[in-house]
Amino acid sequence: MTDIKINGIEMSVEDGTTILEAAAKIGVEIPTLCHIKGQQPLGACRVCVVEVAGAKTLMPSCATPVTRGMVINTNSQKVRAARRMVVELLLSEHEGNCQYCERSIDCELEDISTKLGISKPRYEGVKPDGRFDYTTKALVRDTAKCIKCRRCVTVCNEIQTVGALFPQNRGYETVIGPAFTSDLADVKCVQCGQCAAVCPVGAIIERSHIDEIWAAIDDPEKFVVVQTAPAIRAALGECFGNEPGTLVTGKMVTALRTLGFDAVMDTNFTADLTIIEEGTELLTRLKKKIVDGENVALPMFTSCSPGWINYAEYFQPEYLDNLSTCKSPQQMFGAVAKTYYADKAGVDPKNMVVVSVMPCTAKKYEAAREEMADSGYTDVDYVLTTRELGRMIQSTGIDFNNLPDGEMDNPLGLSSGAADIFANTGGVMEAAVRTVYEIVTGREVPFENLHLTPVAGLQGLKEAALKIEGTVPDWRFLEGAELKVAVAHGLSNASEVFSRLAQDPGRYHFVEVMTCPGGCIGGGGQPRFTDDSVRLRRIDAIYKEDEGKPIRKSHLNPMVTRIYEEFLKEPLGEKSHHLLHTHYAKK
Repeated sequence: MTDIKINGIEMSVEDGTTILEAAAKIGVEIPTLCHIKGQQPLGACRVCVVEVAGAKTLMPSCATPVTRGMVINTNSQKVRAARRMVVELLLSEHEGNCQYCERSIDCELEDISTKLGISKPRYEGVKPDGRFDYTTKALVRDTAKCIKCRRCVTVCNEIQTVGALFPQNRGYETVIGPAFTSDLADVKCVQCGQCAAVCPVGAIIERSHIDEIWAAIDDPEKFVVVQTAPAIRAALGECFGNEPGTLVTGKMVTALRTLGFDAVMDTNFTADLTIIEEGTELLTRLKKKIVDGENVALPMFTSCSPGWINYAEYFQPEYLDNLSTCKSPQQMFGAVAKTYYADKAGVDPKNMVVVSVMPCTAKKYEAAREEMADSGYTDVDYVLTTRELGRMIQSTGIDFNNLPDGEMDNPLGLSSGAADIFANTGGVMEAAVRTVYEIVTGREVPFENLHLTPVAGLQGLKEAALKIEGTVPDWRFLEGAELKVAVAHGLSNASEVFSRLAQDPGRYHFVEVMTCPGGCIGGGGQPRFTDDSVRLRRIDAIYKEDEGKPIRKSHLNPMVTRIYEEFLKEPLGEKSHHLLHTHYAKK
């Protein structure tokens, strides 16, 4: 431990603690625009400077570790003047258009400027040339707003290891973006949106579908169905001042009805459907491998995360046969809505508009993929992020926090607790194991409260092995074997999976990969700012939602049973293969 003094307060902190971290322990917030907790500090923005007794210059608190006896002032006249000048210089280059910017109520530069008392520009001059990039289905870039903090570079290169964004040129001529100042559509961008989630201004945001959705709602010829991903219910409340992890499922349903959607349903339903299809696919592959001796692609990888699918198509094409052929729950819902549900509701599918509310920007790209139209119509027409839905609700004056709780419409609104945990890293794996293990062994998974705890939590890459015992006759060939699984979240950890498989190809049977840190609860379209403390509270809320459900296994969802009886007939059957499965190709 190291003894230091901050603003006259004596304290002891662990060796290696930065000044920024030490100040936070006593409730002193030091502003920063470039720092991402847990990542190597850049010290690039210089907004976080503090005065250290005996130091010749002001020190960047994010990159300066404490030393014994250090005396620090975080708010001296010298510090305030320096921070103000740094922010004023940033503002002099920043083409904010604040009155029109979508981030104007969530802009860290504006917030710091206000707190520093900056009310008019002190420095004026020529601003750098801007570039507006509208080439991808998920993201929009406006370099005129960029303050060159390099957060997007850190998240793209260090956390996701995609490498789509870099700083180019030097000094005033610096530009942050794809190589050779290309557009995002021309480089290997997986459209995960983590760059938009960390950008302190509006230099990169999600591509909005709000206007198109209002037009559909206002069109009397259209029947507009909305589906909500499991992660939304643990994050939407943050748009209305609630603490992270506040469950707002019922209020969300009521708000969506108030906005004018004709049917409010749940992506959770098709998450349960995904488990049946994907679990059957896994068992089929294992049987072909073990009993028939066929050369089957194992391990099987989950296919629910579209950013991960993009990553595999770009960076790991040799493993594309290992991907589950199942569409994601979002796309399954659209296909089922425009066939099974349209028939039950008496709606012409050409007049049905399916809207998704997702925590993910890559879902916008996924919905626009050409192959996602097996019903004869586009599976999903428009995708809203959690942030966009929050803005839609706010624009109507709805008092969200005082809304009564509503319930989802059926038949596509009933789901199990297993579907809820799709939101969390490890959740798809746990949901699959709950069903597959019980089908194969006739027993519940041997874990407390059904939770597969070895794959839970924020460790980047997790492994588990389940011994198959008490196997039912059809699966006797698996008795005594171990089902070896792995879970990775954040694409840098996906890279580690492939490194381990290169050394030991038989290391796993089933692998879950989620693009975003923490899984969908940390998606690129979730309310900002998301750090591990926020991720953990959202994860806890999702587990609470699961544990409160009367049905907690996908195969026990009676509506899923009914759709097979009335429509799909059997998992991996002809109709489900046509509507619910797809293929992927090298990019």
